[in-house]
Parts: sequence; structure tokens; C-alpha cells
Amino acid sequence: MSNVTSGQLWVDGKITGSNLIVPGDTFKGHVYSSVIVQSGGDWEADATIASGGSIVISQGGTVSGATVLNGGSITSYNSTSGKLAFTWGTSGGTLELKSGAVDHAETPKAGNATILVDSGATLSSAILQSGNTLQVSGGGRLFGATVNTGATVILSSGSTASSLALSGGTVDAYTLPKFVTGHFTSGKLILESGVSDGGYNQPNSGITIEVKSGALLSNSTMLGASDITLVQSGGTASGIKLDNYGNLAVAAGGKASGTTVGSNGYFALAGSAVSTTITQAGKLEIASGGIATSNTVTSGQVSVDAGGTLNSATVQGSSLNANGQSVPGVIVSGGGTMSSVTVQDWANLRVSAGGSAVNTVVNSRGGLSLAGSATGTTVNTSGVMNVTSGGAADNTTITAGGEAYVGSAGTLGNTTVASTGIVSIDSGGVLSGQLTLQDGGSATLWNNAGGVVDLQGDTNGGLVISGLTSGGTVSTVISGFNGSAAGNSDSIELAGLKSADVASVTYPSADQVALALTNGSTVTLNIPGVESHGFTVSDGKNGWLDYEVCFLSGSMIQTPHGEVAVETLGLGDEVIAYVDGLPQSRRVVWAGKSHATVRPHLAEDEAGYPVRILENAISQGVPYKDMLITAEHCLFFYGRFVPARMLVNGVSIFYDTSITSYDYYHVETEEHSVLRADGMLTESYLDTGNRSAFRQAGSVVGLGAGRRDWTTDAAVPLCIERAFVEPLFHSLVARAAAASGQEGPVTLSEQTMDPDLHLVTQTGAVVRPVYHKAAQYRFMLPPGVTSVRIVSRASRPTDTVGPFVDDRRMLGVAIASVQLITADQTQSITTHLQADKPAGWYATDTSHAWTDGNASLPLPALAKKAMSMLCLEVCAAGPYRLADQAEEKTVAQSA
Repeated sequence: MSNVTSGQLWVDGKITGSNLIVPGDTFKGHVYSSVIVQSGGDWEADATIASGGSIVISQGGTVSGATVLNGGSITSYNSTSGKLAFTWGTSGGTLELKSGAVDHAETPKAGNATILVDSGATLSSAILQSGNTLQVSGGGRLFGATVNTGATVILSSGSTASSLALSGGTVDAYTLPKFVTGHFTSGKLILESGVSDGGYNQPNSGITIEVKSGALLSNSTMLGASDITLVQSGGTASGIKLDNYGNLAVAAGGKASGTTVGSNGYFALAGSAVSTTITQAGKLEIASGGIATSNTVTSGQVSVDAGGTLNSATVQGSSLNANGQSVPGVIVSGGGTMSSVTVQDWANLRVSAGGSAVNTVVNSRGGLSLAGSATGTTVNTSGVMNVTSGGAADNTTITAGGEAYVGSAGTLGNTTVASTGIVSIDSGGVLSGQLTLQDGGSATLWNNAGGVVDLQGDTNGGLVISGLTSGGTVSTVISGFNGSAAGNSDSIELAGLKSADVASVTYPSADQVALALTNGSTVTLNIPGVESHGFTVSDGKNGWLDYEVCFLSGSMIQTPHGEVAVETLGLGDEVIAYVDGLPQSRRVVWAGKSHATVRPHLAEDEAGYPVRILENAISQGVPYKDMLITAEHCLFFYGRFVPARMLVNGVSIFYDTSITSYDYYHVETEEHSVLRADGMLTESYLDTGNRSAFRQAGSVVGLGAGRRDWTTDAAVPLCIERAFVEPLFHSLVARAAAASGQEGPVTLSEQTMDPDLHLVTQTGAVVRPVYHKAAQYRFMLPPGVTSVRIVSRASRPTDTVGPFVDDRRMLGVAIASVQLITADQTQSITTHLQADKPAGWYATDTSHAWTDGNASLPLPALAKKAMSMLCLEVCAAGPYRLADQAEEKTVAQSA
């Protein structure tokens, strides 16, 4: 049965027909705009629902055959599956499923077609095309919809959605949709306020997830270059993983936590992020306003743009960009800021001009390149900081083994350098603050660097100043220089200068020392209080040696008025000299003071250690207290002077290696004299050409008698012959043994007579002897040999025999005749016996010559493929200290 009421057609029976139009057709004389199919009604007419027309299906009604056009609508209250069947028109329309309605496989084809799923209604298996909209109200249910490109699904709060297939369309979620893995191919997911969702781990899905204010996306993985997560202001992303070029963008006001940027993933940050991990060429870019805190970078990269901030990060491993090129682990651009960042093994940080870094820690094998500013940097063992042009570092700490290098136009402010730490400032670099150099640390700078260097400790020799070969004034103030007492002195190395280049030393003021050079220029150093310390230039780290004749401070010199300390003597004072054993008064015509710094890499007798002669070592009361003198200072025995070094026995006379820096003094009398110091007869100063290395106290200059010679001017002869010194040495050893209960001096180290003689060709090939008997050694040489090096063990006779042997040459073997035998002839080689010898041979006027353990020997040219034999006559060899051989082997191999 059918009725028309107020323009509505009520159907409770069966309606059939064709080409009906709603609205527009009439029934029982009435035009109707809507059709209401009641329970029991069955609309089977081929009707068109046009704009403004509608069909309402009540509970139990059925509809089939209708076509819904744009502006037309179907509203269903029908809960029985299969009761709703219609066709979408070419331009859309609306289907609204009311509470209790259940529909399957509704597929709107036309643009702008809309499906509304109200509370209590269910839609399943819908396929949405471009322009289609599906809106699910709170309490509505959606299952298995496919959202194609251009289609939109709006999931209101309280709705339920599952098994959606997102294929280019858009899902705007106000609720928590449950997407089934494998149904994402592309499209956009919008999470609205209040939505907390996660678990999107579709590989290569090409999906974009937009997280709006108040929404949370967690534990999702973006696995492709087209996978993008956009976190808007007020939105939050947690536990996001970016892999295989996946992307995450956090806008200003947005937040991210626990993000992992893997395999070439990209994280753009304008909001805030905590606990971000960047690995495997992944990249975090911090834009203006962005702040990243508690970050871990392992072979990834962080770029800090202007206005961006990187806080509290650990960076390790070498980093690569998407093209496989090596890049710094962190790059701070101009206007960007980095703070509390620690760089570990093989990682590098770069702060560009205008960028800043605060409290950076550079650990082992890490690096910091600085063209901007850095404050509070710590460089630990094997870490390196490079301050390039325009860069500035302040409040820097270089710990043991750390290194810092400042290039031209770079600036280093307040800095502390620990023992074994290194700082180097190139020409044009600036020291703007104080560099505190601890004992054992190293600082190299140019003369115009400026600033202050504070030398810590009493034996600090780590400061090197360059750029002074043509003179100049060092603009750097050197403070903490201590040279007032033995064993408590610092030293400064002037690179490129030798002691022979210094003509004289003067003091323009109490805080300046001027070194007049032989080239006519002057080097001036600014050292507060230097005049009172005393200062001298001696060859140190460059390897030159300067043996000095001196007393150390504290030595007591006999005078007509009693004993006085040597350091108190001055011009015009009188001392007691012994002439033919009788005392007489002589006037002091010159008194000088100098400073020595031990060079511990050399042998003890050459390193500069003072010799300590124990009380009563010579005889009872001689000396009457421990006496400290330099190794070359001479003692008086039986009418002759003997250098102290030749009497060192290791028991009563020994090198005091606890003293590595000290002052020493010279006292010159009218004639060279035998003086008494500490009860021991010794010598006064004899000027043999080293007077310029000493500072004279007082304002009056006394020059003595000019340069003298030991042969003609000495008070008694200088004796270094073994025949005289060896018995004296053994008598002192016996006295020490009787006094101490020891049997003798410290024993000589283990020795051998085997020279281990072999050849090394010009190509580096080692040739061992094919024959050795007595003095004869024969070596078969391969074709093409043009020269060889004669390599053997080597030691100094003063070490292997005893200090009473005045031969400190490092001797290898003594070679007499050399013959080169070929198939055609035997040739004698005498180049080693000629006046102009090859390298590695000692001068001689005999029939043999000693090698130094690594001597060159040129050979006559032979036919290209000719074999030859080299015959050496070794007339002397050994003994050798085995302790010397490791070093000699290294020297031989590197020659």
C-alpha cells in the first residue's frame, strides 16, 4: 500500500515501475520529493533519486533498482543484510546509514559521492574513489574499506575502523583506527587531537602521517623515501623509526622522543626532540627554533641550522652522507648552537663561521674543526681540535695526550695544557688569553702570538717559540719562569736558533732578556723577573750539546775570610788558590751564572745531569759534604786535573738523575787556579770560548784575561789518559767498597763480542757473510749492487770498558783492507781510509778505520749481471753493550 503525505511517498507494499524520478513524479495526484519505505515495503522501481530527492528505508523495508544522483540521498535504518541495493549516479549523492543499518560493499563511483555511517551503523568492504567521502560518526563502525587516491575517510571520535586499505587517499582520524599490516600502499593519515596511535610499520608504503595538536603517534616505522610523518604544533611523535630514506618533520611547537634515524632516514626538526638516535647515514637537521636533547650519533649526521640547538649528544664513528661521502658527524652552521656534545672514536664535528659550541668533549681519535666559537672545550687523549681561520676557542682544557692546533687568523683564549698535551699556534694565529702549560706539556707558538704562557712546575721545558731566526720581540709574556735554584728551573726553546747564534745576553729591564745574535739582530723575551732568575741559551731539544765548567749553587769556596757560597762571589772578591801546594790569595776578575736543563734522551754523561760526589768519597773529610758539580768540571789529583765524569763509579760518585734543571756558577781568577770547594781541590773557570753563555751579576763588567787554552794557560795539566785515570778510578771504588760493604761499582751491563756484522745494499737487501774466519769476512753480492752499508753492533768504549776511557765514540768495527772480487779481477777499495770518508766512518791516520755501526761504502761499477764478492778484514770489534743494540738496530734500519 502506498500513500502520499506532505510530499512524501510512504511505501508499505511493493512498488515496481521504470523511469521514476524523485522528486518530480506524482502518485495519486501528488508530487513527492521523498520516498519512505516502511517495514514490509519493497521498492523495486527503476527510480532516479535526483538533487533534493531522498529515499528513507525504515526498519524492515527494502530498496533495489534506484540510482542516486548528485544531491540525492538514501537514508537507511535497515539492519538486515542485503535489503539495500542501488546504483550511484555519475555525479554523486549521499548514502546515510542510521543506527542499526548494516551495509556491505557500497562502492560510490561518481565524484563527490558521500557515505555517512552514523552511530550504531556498520559499513563494510566499501571502495572509495577520487572525490568520495566516507564519514563515520561516533559509535559508527567501518570494516574493510579501500581508500583510493582522492578519496577521504573521516573517523570521528568514538568510531571504530579496522582492516582499512589506504591506497592514495586520506584518512582523517579523530579516533583510534586499527589498520591491518599490508594494506598500506600510499596516502595520508591525519591524527587529530586526542588520538594516540601507533604501530604503522608498512614497508615502502608511501604513506604520509600528519600528527596534529594534541595527537600522539608512537612506535611507528617509516620505511621508504615517500614515507613522511608530519608533526604539527602541539603534536607528539614517540618511538618513530626512520629507515630506507623514511622522513619525519616536526614543526615548531611539535615534539618527538625516542626517534631512531637509520639507513639514510631524514629527520627535520623545528620543534623539540629528546633521545634521538642517528645511525647508518641517517640525518637530523635542526632548523631555526629546533632543539634536540640527549642525542646519540653513530655514523650518522646532525646539521644545526641558524637558530637551531643541539644539546647533550654523543657522536661516534665516521659518518657518510646519502652519496657515500665522508662528512662530519655534526655540522653547526652560522647562528647554530651546540652544547655538551661528546665526540668519540673517528667522529668529527665542524662549527662553521658564526656557529658556537659550549662544553664540547673531544675523546680518543675524535676531532673538532672550529671556524666559529667554542667555550669550555675539553680535548682528551688522542683527541684533536683544529681552530681554523676566524675560529676562536676559550676556556679550553687539553688533557694528557690531547692536541690543539690553531691556524692563521685563528684565536686561542684561556687554555690549560696537561702533561703530554700539545698546543700549536701557526704563524698568524693569536693567543688572546693565558695558556697554562703544565710540566710535561708542549706549546709551540710564533713570536707575535701575544697572550700569556704560564709555565707550571719547576722543570718545564715544553714551550717552543718560532719565527725568531731574524730576531724580533716575543709579544707573549712568559710567566711562572723559575730559575732560581738547582733542580727547580724552567727552559724555553727558540726554534731555528743555536747557542752559536747568540753573541751576548743582556737585560733591558728586570722583566726582559735580550739575546744579541751573530747576524746583528736581537731576540727579546718578556719574562717577569727574568733578571733576578738568570737566563742563558743552550742547545737543547735540537740535539746540540754544551758541556760547561761550573759549580752548582751551594758549593762552599775557601776565601781568606772563611768559606762562602759560590753564588755570593762577585767581581773583586778574594779566594784562596793553591800554587805548588801552598795557599795564596787571588782576586776574582769575573763571576758568571748559567742554567742547565737535562736532556734525558742522551747518555747520562752527555745529558747534563750533575755529578754527586758523596761526603768522604775521596778521603776522610774530602769532600766534607756532598758535592754537586757538572760532568766536565775537573778535580785536582796528584798535580793534574781530571774531569769528574771519568771517575763516576755508581757508588760514591754518580750522576744525580733526580736533578733535571739547575743553575751553575763560574769563578774566574787573575790566573787559572786550583781552588778548594766543599773541602775538595778543584779548578777555577778557564775561558775557552763559552763566556757569552753566562750572565754576570752586578752593574760592573769584568772580562778577565780573554780566551785561554788548556795547554798553555791551565794551572795544572788536564789529564784524560787511561794510564793515569784508571788506577785513580779503582782506588776510589775500593774506598767506596770498604765504606759501604759493597764489592765494587755498579756492574757494567751485559756485553757480547759478536759484532753481528752484515751488509745492507742500496735497495735495502740484507747480505750475511758466506765465510768468516778470524778477521776475514766474505759476502756474496747480488748483481747490480753499487754500494753497501756495513752494519754491526756498536757501543762506546767509555760504557763497555769504563768511564776512565775517554772515548765516547759509538764504535762498530775497525776495518783494515777491503777487496772486491769478480770473475775478472780483484780490486782494493780504500775510500774508508782516505781523508774524505763516506758517511759512518771515523777519522783516522792509520791503516784501518772504525765504523759507527752503520757505515757507507761505495763500490766500483760492475757489469749489470756480474756477481761479486766483498772481502772485509776486521781488525777490531767489541765489546758491545747489548742494551745499546735495540737503538742501533733502529738507526741502521732507518738509514
